[in-house]
Amino acid sequence: MQSCCPVLSCPGLASPGPGLAWLGAALFCQSLSVSRGQQLVLPSLIPSSHKMGNKIVTFTEQQLDDYQDCTFFTRKEILRVHKRFRELRPDLVPRQMTEGQASSVKVPRECIEKMPELRENPFRRRICEAFSRDGLGNLSFEDFLDALSVFSEQAPRDIKVFYAFKIYDFDQDGFIGHADLMSCLTTMTKNELSPEEHQQIADKVIEEADVDGDGKLSILEFEHVILRAPDFLSTFHIRI
Repeated sequence: MQSCCPVLSCPGLASPGPGLAWLGAALFCQSLSVSRGQQLVLPSLIPSSHKMGNKIVTFTEQQLDDYQDCTFFTRKEILRVHKRFRELRPDLVPRQMTEGQASSVKVPRECIEKMPELRENPFRRRICEAFSRDGLGNLSFEDFLDALSVFSEQAPRDIKVFYAFKIYDFDQDGFIGHADLMSCLTTMTKNELSPEEHQQIADKVIEEADVDGDGKLSILEFEHVILRAPDFLSTFHIRI
């Protein structure tokens, strides 16, 4: 399982100006919301193998304990997540998963992106890449469980900020720089804005949020911006 790194607060940062108010509400929030009207519905509380009374079990007791310790889910929710994961590619995902299979059997990114909750989201590829261990967006069960745990109501704000930062850090250098902002704007707006408008917005964001003057946003500077967007917590969420 991937570790969730908390983000420390930085009270000395100045309040963002109007350019960042727009960006926080639109770019950093709307782009991560699930498709309108869609919720992640996991159809059965317990896998069918348990209901039929046979001896096949999805996970060992130790696996369930470990997953419960590493996520914000109950045991029943973990079993439901597995059922949803298996439905994506039943030919690849076994009903009974060993510890090795839970981290090695991967559903291709293209299948994940077709989920109703993601298929209309312009950042669906980056969301998959941010949670995949291979960096290509192909998800193992443990990757998938991590993702849904972070998007759950129970996940704390700092964990959500950490993964939002990963999603917008296109070049994965640990900062959100000018090129990352341009990629964000291009991904979100397509051809609705001109390259010059993209440039102006990216320049304004750096100008207003870059406290230390290094020309890029650290995770602390990003956190200061994103937490002032009123819709962040409600949009960075998938209900199960």
